[in-house]
Amino acid sequence: MHPPGLLVACLCAGWCRLCDDYAAVLNQVLDELGASGAAVHLRWIDIEDEADLLGELDVETFPTLLLIGAAGRLHFAGPVTPQPEALRRLLRTVLDHDPASDPGPAPGATPEALALARRLSAAG
Repeated sequence: MHPPGLLVACLCAGWCRLCDDYAAVLNQVLDELGASGAAVHLRWIDIEDEADLLGELDVETFPTLLLIGAAGRLHFAGPVTPQPEALRRLLRTVLDHDPASDPGPAPGATPEALALARRLSAAG
């Protein structure tokens, strides 16, 4: 199981220059949130190197994020614009959201994304 808090899984590719640039943005925003007391953890996943982990999930746009909370609950799955403020808003919305108030599926919660969230949560 991954540590308590929010797991941010970034799905990218080694050949993607946008992903290379996004890594610095992602680390900066996660460091800011961590400094403010938020429990956020990063898992960088190269979709080619870890294709077996992805299973049937088809990633078409980079960067794609999965935001996974307690017990493998998927809060968000999808592409995110590579802008720090957009990432901050998304993460803050998820961190501040009470999941009990929204029992429906998360945005982007395809069966394949849900299965990957469960695998990542179980893997730690």
